[in-house]
Amino acid sequence: MPDRLPDQTADGTSRRLTDRATDPITHPATHPATHPKGAAPEARPAAYGRGRRMLKAVGYGLLFAAPVTFLAFVVQQKVTPVLDIDEAAIAEATEVTRTNEVLRELLVMWQEATQPKWVYIAGTLVCLWIWRRHHLKTRALWAFVTMMVAWNLQLVLKEVVRRARPIVSDPIEQAPGYSFPSGHAANAAAAATILTLLVWPVLSERAKPWVTGAAVAFALITGLDRVFLGVHYPSDVTAGLLLGVGLGIASYVGYLGWNPASQDAPLPPEGTAGPEPHSLNPQPPEESDDDER
Repeated sequence: MPDRLPDQTADGTSRRLTDRATDPITHPATHPATHPKGAAPEARPAAYGRGRRMLKAVGYGLLFAAPVTFLAFVVQQKVTPVLDIDEAAIAEATEVTRTNEVLRELLVMWQEATQPKWVYIAGTLVCLWIWRRHHLKTRALWAFVTMMVAWNLQLVLKEVVRRARPIVSDPIEQAPGYSFPSGHAANAAAAATILTLLVWPVLSERAKPWVTGAAVAFALITGLDRVFLGVHYPSDVTAGLLLGVGLGIASYVGYLGWNPASQDAPLPPEGTAGPEPHSLNPQPPEESDDDER
């Protein structure tokens, strides 16, 4: 009879226990996988995907920048067909406003309510709400910074193009500064786009179409307000809307490309437990009595 059983080691312990403790398949955490020499690290696909998303953001930016640049060129070069359309539209729109006192008062009220300072104060409050209530800090920061960029970008473009305001024989309202692009339209479109994207993860499925519709209506009404008050040409408003929407979308795509793992979903309500994180150093399972038999 042999001195020890085949399943026992020299000290009499179970061979299955010693084999199990050193088996890389049973306990992968104790034997981390190694890449073959010269193999690419796992971070490479993530970096490649991030680069593609950033290029996509640039593509969106160029898509919206092209028509804005074209309109800027047209108005600077005083292309006659476009100028004729602008002048005719201003004449018709201001005539409608001039003959309707109620409409005129509503348009003036809307003009004051949509001043960029009020729009962005409201937008900043929404950013703070998303940050504090839903804990989406980086998302709120993205929205705030993008709105500030939009506010200043349209001011820079005004100085570059330097288009004069419409000249109306019987003006309804007077506005300072240059005309292209419409600052009210650009800021309204930017704020509507950015804030809609900001709150999207916390909206219910029923609320999403309503919020989208309200954002579109807000931007369009603001643009029409500028034309019917005679302070902007239709081409100014068109460029402003394209600028605001394009900047918002391109910036958001870039934000997702820079931070694809961002927390785009709100945290669970207070008092509820979220999913437990996986242990970074899992312990091997406890041995049962059956393993020693």
